[in-house]
Amino acid sequence: MDKLMNNHWFIRIMALLFALLLYASVNIESPTSNNKPGSSFFPAATATDSATLTEIPVKVYYDENKFVVRGIPQTVTVTLEGPTSILTKTKQVKDFEIYIDLRNYPVGTHRVQLKQKNISDQLEVNIYPSVVTVSIHEKVTEDFPVEVDFINKNKMKEGYSIEEAIVQPNTVKITGAREDIDSIALVKARVNLENVSETLKQESNVAVYDKNGNILPVEIEPSVVTITVPVISPSKSIPIQVKKEGKLPEGLSISNISVVPNEVTVYGSEEVLNQLDVIDGVSVDLSKIKGDTTLEVEIPKQEGITKISPEKVQIKIEVDNQEEVSFKDLPIKAVGLNDNQTITFIDPETAKLDVQVKGTENALKNLKESDFELFVNVADVGTGKHQVKVQVNGPQNITWTLSKEEVTVQISPNDIVEEEIDQDQTLQSS
Repeated sequence: MDKLMNNHWFIRIMALLFALLLYASVNIESPTSNNKPGSSFFPAATATDSATLTEIPVKVYYDENKFVVRGIPQTVTVTLEGPTSILTKTKQVKDFEIYIDLRNYPVGTHRVQLKQKNISDQLEVNIYPSVVTVSIHEKVTEDFPVEVDFINKNKMKEGYSIEEAIVQPNTVKITGAREDIDSIALVKARVNLENVSETLKQESNVAVYDKNGNILPVEIEPSVVTITVPVISPSKSIPIQVKKEGKLPEGLSISNISVVPNEVTVYGSEEVLNQLDVIDGVSVDLSKIKGDTTLEVEIPKQEGITKISPEKVQIKIEVDNQEEVSFKDLPIKAVGLNDNQTITFIDPETAKLDVQVKGTENALKNLKESDFELFVNVADVGTGKHQVKVQVNGPQNITWTLSKEEVTVQISPNDIVEEEIDQDQTLQSS
């Protein structure tokens, strides 16, 4: 072996072999080499390969302002075959394009070949599908009103209802094929009313339907609208009754009390509203009134009431110097007496009381005895002798004092009274 290594011819032959191997390894994958036939010991050798590329997008060339095109696949499958080095680069970069050129095609249906560009001529290209059927339609744009489609309306909270919905914008521009535009039957945006109990405002997608309820493939501008649905509950206009608490300072009297507004709208269940005739939870502390006063008072909301409009009212109180006037012997009536009962006043026997009235000069000047009604309520009083409170119905904005707050009465069955009358008549006859 040492002799071979020292042999100059052996070393030269080995160097030549290594040079030839290196040359072959460099040029075996270089088909574009400038080598000419006969310039090498070895014939030129090129490695080839194939690849399948999926979901390659398809580009379509046409006048998008005038036409709508259908039938174009979004993606295709492309197979490539050729030199490994070129194929590898093409797979990695993907700077090629699969396209259909429809710029010279008229309206109608056509069979069109898919084409490619920016792929090396040294690669064999196959596209699947290679031919597609496309339809070209005239493109039009028209305005359509948007209707509101209410779903689950029967699932709203009990007692609530809706008023007309407000859609912003209330019309949209719809662009599509002439055939689709002509077949539009409904343009709707949906609103879900399940469990809704207050005014609803939401954004909703617009959908376009034909007469069979199929959604049409059109462009909508804008595709989303804002819908406001006023939700109301049963309501009732109810007057306000002001309750006076405390007493005015000495020497003053109320000449007028007014409420602005004098009625409010109350919302709630029908059951609650049917039982409500007046708002009586508004009170004024007269002890704090020193002169003409305007108060802003919040209306109390009782159970079962969802809303009161307005929530606050103004109470205007006008005062003046106090004067007095008296009415003598005003009769007392009995209310609530059964048909088989009779009432007898014991104290006072006359069934009459005096009333002292205080108020402003203006309030008292036209006051008459007939403006007052004195009565006792004996609806829940049984037979026998009783002390009952005297109640008064009288004009507004005055105060009064009775000569007696309570009176004594005797409630008797009719047959006893008739018997006493007969005894009296017998005595008088004898």
